[in-house]
Amino acid sequence: MSFPLLTATAALPALGAIATAAVPATKRTAAKWLALLVSIATLALAVVVLVRFDPGGDRYQLTESHAWIADFGVRYELGVDGIGVALIALTALLIPFIILAGWHDADPVETGSKRWRPTQGFFALILVVEAMVILSFEATDVFLFYIFFEAMLIPLYFLIGGFGDRAHEHGEKAAATQRSYAAVKFLLYNLAGGLVMLAAVIGLYVVAGNFSLTEIAEARANGSLEMSTSTERWLFLGFFLAFAVKAPMWPLHTWLPNAMQESTAPVAVLITAVVDKVGTFAMLRFCLQLFPEASKWATPVIMVLAVISIIYGALLAVGQRDIKRLIAYASISHFGFIIMGIFAMTSQGQSGATLYMVNHGISTAALLLVAGFLISRRGSRLIADYGGVQKVAPVLAGTFLIGGLATLSLPGLAPFVSEFLVLVGTFTRYPVIGVIATFGIVLAALYTLVLYQRTMTGPLRPELAKMPDLRAREIAVAAPLIVLLVFLGVYPKPVTDIVNPAVKQTMSDVQQKDPQPEVEAAK
Repeated sequence: MSFPLLTATAALPALGAIATAAVPATKRTAAKWLALLVSIATLALAVVVLVRFDPGGDRYQLTESHAWIADFGVRYELGVDGIGVALIALTALLIPFIILAGWHDADPVETGSKRWRPTQGFFALILVVEAMVILSFEATDVFLFYIFFEAMLIPLYFLIGGFGDRAHEHGEKAAATQRSYAAVKFLLYNLAGGLVMLAAVIGLYVVAGNFSLTEIAEARANGSLEMSTSTERWLFLGFFLAFAVKAPMWPLHTWLPNAMQESTAPVAVLITAVVDKVGTFAMLRFCLQLFPEASKWATPVIMVLAVISIIYGALLAVGQRDIKRLIAYASISHFGFIIMGIFAMTSQGQSGATLYMVNHGISTAALLLVAGFLISRRGSRLIADYGGVQKVAPVLAGTFLIGGLATLSLPGLAPFVSEFLVLVGTFTRYPVIGVIATFGIVLAALYTLVLYQRTMTGPLRPELAKMPDLRAREIAVAAPLIVLLVFLGVYPKPVTDIVNPAVKQTMSDVQQKDPQPEVEAAK
């Protein structure tokens, strides 16, 4: 029996979480180092998965299949395609930076009376989320995917509600109330979407007789599984609703600004750069593959909702007073681009959307983690409380600027390539949608540059005169992310070579071909 590499990649952080939680309460530093080493070891396994994956080989590789709940046709089935491999690598890459950036976020604090923040629990919960996200990218059994898709909500609920941001203008009591509200809202929104999906999963089993993604998709392709038009559409809507909440897409997005605002910066990165990618990934893997006709039927409405997300998120980002809330609305706009690329039903759009998932994860992590370093120094998330920071902390200001420029998709930085591909892929089939979406780029430049101007330039506020620049640990977090943004902006081929074959197979699932350009006949 070959080594179960995919299982090991997810099991390592899960076992690491147990070990981290078991570290004695007095050994906080040991728990931190253990969690960091486990995340680095998981990254090493993800690199092995990446190296062993053959883009020109079978659609799903490194597969594992074992009987689990045989009476109900549930199997422990894992496999990765090019899209899954890319997102597993992104997840494993970001977790060590999240842990390093949150090194002191769960240390004991004193707020009038002594309040203990269980350090071991904080880092253990991050590793649990990593394990569940990786398994979500690997699962090829629909029921198995559903379990981890929903289970990751529990550790995230505790990370938001129990380890929220300490920077709050109205004091600790108000902060605790806001954290609780944000955590409950996050949980209720995602659980509601998940319950609808559970009904659709059960309906799919009734129709297909099993939960195997590969078997159901193959049966749909060869015509041995008949599904009425109305049944397919209802099942598609059940799956898509859950994924649209997780993504998040307008109008199901309202939980994200609260969750990101009240979380620590590393947990906010975990939510928007890692966990939310499961929603857009699942649209490609499950919606398009299992319900191709329903996907095409719903495309016009989804494209309109996606472009609303782009413009709405960008407009609200322009008017924000809170740094993290601004980044949250910017992410809603970016997820609109990703969803638009997926449902443009062109190879350029879907390749760009997949590349956008990777690049958005890196760029958001860079910007948000540096913003977290800034907020921890000042103790405030409000933009108005800053000004002239570049005079006393030039390295912090410089990394913040590069993260911001990546967010607005500046040419030469990674998000530009993916956003360009999404827009090209959209223009060829939906030119009006493409034109409207382009205004999102203009608004992105506005909210990013205004944010930088108000926080980093201008007269130095007296209370910021002694603000320290980035420390060695913080540079170790920011510098590799900046390097990756530049490298993938100049040379995205390593990622596109992996994802393009999977995109072609997805296009084949929905029986779509790229529109041919209209060339005026020579006179």
